[in-house]
Amino acid sequence: MKVTDYFKQSPDKTFVSFEVLPPLKGGSINLLFDQLDPLMEFNPPFIDVTYHREEFIYKQQPSGYYEKTAIRKRPGTVGICAALMNRYKIEAVPHLICGGFTKEDTENALIDLHFLQIQNVLALRGDARKFDEKFIQEPGGHDNALDLVKQINLLNQGHYLDSNIENGSPMDFCIGVAGYPEKHFEAPSLKSDLKFTRKKIEAGANYIVTQMFFDNQKFFKYVELCRAEGLNVPIVPGIKPLTKKYQLTSIPRNFYIDLPYELVREVQKAKTDEAVKQVGMEWCLQQSIELKKAGVPCIHYYAMGDSDVVKKIVERLV
Repeated sequence: MKVTDYFKQSPDKTFVSFEVLPPLKGGSINLLFDQLDPLMEFNPPFIDVTYHREEFIYKQQPSGYYEKTAIRKRPGTVGICAALMNRYKIEAVPHLICGGFTKEDTENALIDLHFLQIQNVLALRGDARKFDEKFIQEPGGHDNALDLVKQINLLNQGHYLDSNIENGSPMDFCIGVAGYPEKHFEAPSLKSDLKFTRKKIEAGANYIVTQMFFDNQKFFKYVELCRAEGLNVPIVPGIKPLTKKYQLTSIPRNFYIDLPYELVREVQKAKTDEAVKQVGMEWCLQQSIELKKAGVPCIHYYAMGDSDVVKKIVERLV
């Protein structure tokens, strides 16, 4: 079932959904099940599974020289999505990224997803590789999420890269894209960022999931601006509980977002790790209550590593 179909069937309900990381290579999928099992009582309509592009390391050879080698630390997104759907009987949403993939790679991945009856994808450009100053396009790949959305939509119409394929079997993907209430860090302004988002919707994207934020007013303003741009697709707020004091600097640095002064002040006052967690949990709960009251279609929790905290929040929300 498509993500947007859930919203259409229950327009007055606010769902909850979760986003998880694949295990590190060599890790067990049971670690992921252990995180998700306690959250299934909330009946999420879908689970997002992230994808991380390759990284480069340098391995010393017997000659003494160092060889640049590409590695993927968290492979298995497609397999994990199939496992989640089999175990929990819910929809899984794999993240598709541009970085590290040719158009042919992307088409083949979509064919696999289609055969597995996975109907939902989140189309993202993805981050630059570690130590690269900017995003570098894979030769033969896409350099932005807009072109990725266009490729997925063409497959939905039965158009494949191989022009010799006639009457190709059409796919039927529901396409999500990212939204940035505080603008994408590379965009010169929020308004210009919204113009790009509009192009993705016009190219076939069906809904928006936002980058995390800690100030609901920024989300509400973002929705207002989207509607003014004629973007009438569902907009799902993505939020995350702050659970560690070092996140006061790591979250703004890594995600280019602001933290409200009131939250920062309370975290700084906390004397123990547990006290920090309690502050972050309460803040996230109040965000959730306000978002639900506003009638958002779904609250999407970035649950990576904090599923116990997320469970406590949702227990008090529902």
